[in-house]
Amino acid sequence: MHPSSFTNLRVIGIDCGSQTTGYGIVESDGDRHQLVCSGVIRLPAKEPFSRKLLRIQQEIEKLLETYRPDSLAVEGQFYLTNFKSVLKLGQVKGVVLVTAAKGGIPVYEYSPLEIKNAVTGYGRADKNQVSLMVNRILRLGNLSQPFDASDALAVSICHLHTITTRQKTELGHSVNG
Repeated sequence: MHPSSFTNLRVIGIDCGSQTTGYGIVESDGDRHQLVCSGVIRLPAKEPFSRKLLRIQQEIEKLLETYRPDSLAVEGQFYLTNFKSVLKLGQVKGVVLVTAAKGGIPVYEYSPLEIKNAVTGYGRADKNQVSLMVNRILRLGNLSQPFDASDALAVSICHLHTITTRQKTELGHSVNG
């Protein structure tokens, strides 16, 4: 199978947070992944939460308009013991999902285990291990970036691995079938 059999895919991954929301956009030809951009949306601590949600919506909308990703990927479940934190993360994720839907962007969700497995091969990897492997996969050397950004890139990479595997499987079936 040749990479030209695939359509280049561009994915934005979002690492939802009520203080800092990470984003990472990665493009792939089916074999190699390339960083398009990554960063964080920092939210002022004293700002009312409704304003924080609006700011996240506006920033995500700008990213979608500027970079035109084919899909958006987020972490599907939150494992926190603090109910207030879970509620806030759920609200942030809701804003992200609505913004993607408004832009006509399909959304994919992955568990933390799936994301870590896709990037590191180990579902219990810590943030340092995830960041190191994201840098390796994207050939970024020792680029230092906030964990929120590297986590968002990991979500993008997880989706690209999933969709690429699916495309290769479907292509293999159509060639052999």
